[in-house]
Amino acid sequence: MKKSAEKREDSSTLIAMETTSQMNYGSITKKAATRDRNVFSDGKTRIDFVLVWEELRGVNENGATQRKWREQFLRRLKQVGLLQEQRVVSQVKKRIHFILLSAPWNLLCYYAEEISLRAPLQVVNIPLTNWSESFLSKLSLPSPLSQNVPNPPLEYYTCQFRNNKLERFLGSDNKETFFKTTQRHIVLYEILARTPYGCVNRGEVGIDRLISEEVFTAAYPLHEGNYKMPDNPVSLQSLGLRQILHGYWSKWSCWRRYQPLDHIREYFGEKIALYFAWIGFYTAWLLPASLVGTLIFLLGFVLVSSDVPAKEVCESEDTFIMCPLCNICSTWNYSSICFTYKAGLLFDNWGTVFLSIFMSLWAVTFLEYWKRTCSYLSHRWDCTDLEDIEERPRPEFSAMAPMTMRNPVTGAEEPYFPENKRLNRTATGCMVIVIMICVVPMFLIAIILYRTILRVVLYKSTTTDSASAGTIASISASVLNLIIILTLSRIYTSLAGILTRWEMHRTQTKYEDMFILKVFIFQFVNFYSTPVYIAFFKGRFVGYPGMYNTLFGIRNEACGAGGCLIDLAQELLVIMVGKQCKTHEAEGSCSGRKVKAWWQRNKMRTPQMAGTQTMMDVSPWEADYELLVCEGLFGEYLEMVLQFGFITIFVAACPLAPLFALMNNWVEIRLDAQKYVKEFRRPVVERAQDIGIWFHILQFISHMAVISNAFLIAFTSSFVPRLYYRYTRDSTLSGFVNFTLATAPQSYMQQHHNVSCRYRGMRDEKGEYLPEFYKLLVIRLSFVIIFEHVVFFIHRLIDLIVPDIPEDVELKMKREHYMAKQALAENKALGKTSIPNDKDIMSGDMYRRGSRAVILLNDRRPPNLKKVPKNYT
Repeated sequence: MKKSAEKREDSSTLIAMETTSQMNYGSITKKAATRDRNVFSDGKTRIDFVLVWEELRGVNENGATQRKWREQFLRRLKQVGLLQEQRVVSQVKKRIHFILLSAPWNLLCYYAEEISLRAPLQVVNIPLTNWSESFLSKLSLPSPLSQNVPNPPLEYYTCQFRNNKLERFLGSDNKETFFKTTQRHIVLYEILARTPYGCVNRGEVGIDRLISEEVFTAAYPLHEGNYKMPDNPVSLQSLGLRQILHGYWSKWSCWRRYQPLDHIREYFGEKIALYFAWIGFYTAWLLPASLVGTLIFLLGFVLVSSDVPAKEVCESEDTFIMCPLCNICSTWNYSSICFTYKAGLLFDNWGTVFLSIFMSLWAVTFLEYWKRTCSYLSHRWDCTDLEDIEERPRPEFSAMAPMTMRNPVTGAEEPYFPENKRLNRTATGCMVIVIMICVVPMFLIAIILYRTILRVVLYKSTTTDSASAGTIASISASVLNLIIILTLSRIYTSLAGILTRWEMHRTQTKYEDMFILKVFIFQFVNFYSTPVYIAFFKGRFVGYPGMYNTLFGIRNEACGAGGCLIDLAQELLVIMVGKQCKTHEAEGSCSGRKVKAWWQRNKMRTPQMAGTQTMMDVSPWEADYELLVCEGLFGEYLEMVLQFGFITIFVAACPLAPLFALMNNWVEIRLDAQKYVKEFRRPVVERAQDIGIWFHILQFISHMAVISNAFLIAFTSSFVPRLYYRYTRDSTLSGFVNFTLATAPQSYMQQHHNVSCRYRGMRDEKGEYLPEFYKLLVIRLSFVIIFEHVVFFIHRLIDLIVPDIPEDVELKMKREHYMAKQALAENKALGKTSIPNDKDIMSGDMYRRGSRAVILLNDRRPPNLKKVPKNYT
């Protein structure tokens, strides 16, 4: 390290830094374009949180208990040390009370140490970059996706805050900006959640319980100003963080730009930022998948033009007379399905085999690299070592628990629900889930019967041929199936919420995990049951002429004219595109959410005020109260996870599925961004290390995708029969069509005017399976085993080769741990050791062992007492 010529400082100061206005740790320091309105009437005290309740004029019934709890709660908050200021908005029929809360410096310091908030030690000048941007920079090429977002939040080496080591933290001399705005929100919410308002043994604690009891109608932190840009031109550095997010993230013109993840995390916290980081990462990975899928689909057009079996079908004329498709139908020429047969080859060719292997490996590789990205972001955002703190009971649990018991961790009396009763309720809930899952096959059978009957009706009542009637019936059945799926989805989501609340889970984390698990299990069956039926069961149990199998007296349906794979592709497109259109319609300009927002605003305004007030006339707490309550991330994650299943589990049937998913996600990111920036109240920051249980669900889907694609290629597509015929009969596939068709039994022909007809199958003239059928069965099963073993082996290899934590992140974590240990050391000998800066490390002694860079810290050198250079302050 370079020796410092400056005078030695006192050994008690580990990092001697001059905190400038450009290096403050809290909210982005700037010269504001407009004055800060999130303050008390004195113009100085910052508003950290707002409590709201409404009071009808002249109505006092049933409000005594609520008034008592509210007064007791506010009195306790004042005893804790929170500053309060009350504002009242009078309307014709009611008064709206706003309690503005602010935490003084000493209270912030106490709770920051209590809940292990992290404080800065040193600035790290490492910008957040993407792999594509890094790759292009090595080629000296600009990235077309990057943008210069104003006021990028700084990154710091941090450690847990300690009040008695305050002088060792960066920016500690400025009490107004030392704690971030989001950290102040965390402290305020912690106080609000802990403060009792009645009997603690009965769980009468916290703001969440008070809101559920309708004592307060809302509790929220304030947005930082208006999201709209100022009317007058101002410097970019003077823009507020909300304005930056609107201008550089939520606008539609930003669809092709990188998301400003550091700004999102700075404003909304780690949990929401991780969601947008994940969906952005997923969308970026969809680019190669959609490119490969589109190329495979276009390749199908080339293969169709030169496909020998397709030419045989189209040129067969009266060669292949096919058996009737229904009891009242007549025979038909195989050449009549020429167009449909060729369309089926667009989805059923050797390219789809490559796509299945590619997407199976894509899914597992995507998850492996997301783990690396997540570990990098988790460290960058100081969430790597989040402690498993003892979670407080849920408000509903506290209200409904029949007894109390001493908490073995905290030693406090808490509401308690007997474990055996919870297990009984959980078992009952599982039975309800099974019953609801059984409802799905019932509707599936109804759809099958509808499709079969409609085809017969269309054929009988019009001049439509049997193939066209089948196509019309299939499309209409797919649309009807989509309506049923969306209806059942809404019903079961509500039912899952009721069941999960009834099971009485103590903590919010446990409640959310059980709710997510219930909904996903049902949605998995609900959305994927029809594609699974078409892919693996449709056409397998038809029988043969003279011995057709029936369901409720109706002949079992066979695959369409182009094969089951084109039927599956049609079903997937209807479900995927239909669901996406439904979602975007619900989130569009005419959605129910917009109507709710309009209704909420009009409830706040009096008739005299409506249409005359501007945003500057309305106080910030009133403006935010008019916004909608943040709905959380459950619906967003569920939609993306189901989409991930469609593009991986059934990609062999629909190569264009990744392309549709990519286009959907470009729209989805902007819609979600607009919701959080413009339409929702600012949510309380939640810290998170990863995306939680959703990652395990994605892993399950990726494993299911490997097995599903193996069976699709082996049993549903014509790849294996064509391969078998090419190597055992004719390498040009000449005569392949005749190979796949069987002749109806003699008894059947005698009943139908001695007309010989053909049907799909590998049977002899008696209806018995041919030896080729069993040979193909063995080959198909062998292909499934080999396919899934190879893919899982490569998956395991990738898992071993690609570390979950990047090497540079691991090195930064070790360095940060070392700095934290030095900063919080009580031993003065440790305090004499200075912390190296980035330049010192890069110029220090280093050697390489394998691929890992190891820093040599020479313990024999005398410790240097020096200041960290000013360019790092």
